[in-house]
Amino acid sequence: MTEQTHAPLPPARRMHILASLARDGVVRVSQLTEELGVTPVTLRRDLAEMEELGLLVRVHGGAVTPREDSAATPSDTVDGVTPPAVATGEIAVLVPSMGFYWPGVVHGMEAEARRRGYRLRVRAASYELTDERPVLERLLAAADVRGVIAAPNPDTPYAQDVIDWLGERTIPSVLVEREALSMPGRVPVESATSDHALGAVLAARHLAELGHQRVGLILSRDSPTGRKIARGWEAACTELALTPSQHFEEVFPPRSSPEFSVAVDAVLDTILANGVTGLLVHSDPEAMALIDLALARGLSVPDDLSVIAYDDEVASMFTPPLTAVRPPREEVGAAAVDLLVRRLEGRDRAVHRVSLSPMLNVRQSTAQPAG
Repeated sequence: MTEQTHAPLPPARRMHILASLARDGVVRVSQLTEELGVTPVTLRRDLAEMEELGLLVRVHGGAVTPREDSAATPSDTVDGVTPPAVATGEIAVLVPSMGFYWPGVVHGMEAEARRRGYRLRVRAASYELTDERPVLERLLAAADVRGVIAAPNPDTPYAQDVIDWLGERTIPSVLVEREALSMPGRVPVESATSDHALGAVLAARHLAELGHQRVGLILSRDSPTGRKIARGWEAACTELALTPSQHFEEVFPPRSSPEFSVAVDAVLDTILANGVTGLLVHSDPEAMALIDLALARGLSVPDDLSVIAYDDEVASMFTPPLTAVRPPREEVGAAAVDLLVRRLEGRDRAVHRVSLSPMLNVRQSTAQPAG
């Protein structure tokens, strides 16, 4: 799901390992087993795969960072370009989580940073942390850090203080999947984001093209992405001339909450009472949970109810494979690094705010409404 925390997935383990390597220069299987809660066999397999990609060198009991003066191999190239033999510095990266959604963004940063001759120094905060400034201070204390890419939590009392703090530093910063203004003067902050509002529009148009006239939007309560999706959904409903009786919006509590299944049942009651035939659900796990409970209530997907998931992390693995909006996670990460490097090369350039469009991947969970 967009911007929520889950048990580590393979990409999350990879990001954790890379962050540990960037910090310490070495990782140990025994330590990673405790930190990630997986078996030594699984970790050794991860390390072997990462070694094949040129990201580390395995040693007895763990792995170390590759030698910077070693010859480039095919796995050292990114998009056919061999990066410089010696990195020109580090980029500090602060993301909310090493779990769902963010590994893809960091992977895109990693590839672009290597291509441009930089290393990443990655830290994960958490959505519970109300003030990221202490974490950022520790990140920026490293001697080789030339700039910072951050995704601070926009929903805390210190959100604006964090943005202003970044603006006061002597090194440049770029926001990723965040947009903000720096006070005073309301100066735009450089940023690279996904156009999540457009993602909602693509989903609504797809349902309309199939013939759905009564639709709904389900959002995750704790995700900053939700408000952008809601904005796009509202615009799409206006574009499609849907009346208030033809669409509804609902917000789900966290899936770990005992209120979650109650909220899903209430939405299913709304669907059945109002003849709703199409849904956009943020994110993949919420869409899957809703479908499971809908099937238990006798609804068929997609015959009775078409469902579009938002994120496309694991949507293709479900039965039926879910039609899903896929934000350009890797491309956003790469764009953030590109913006920062260009800022380092020309401090007087105009502020750039890059917005990348998501894609709609149509699969088997959407169809024309029955009848």
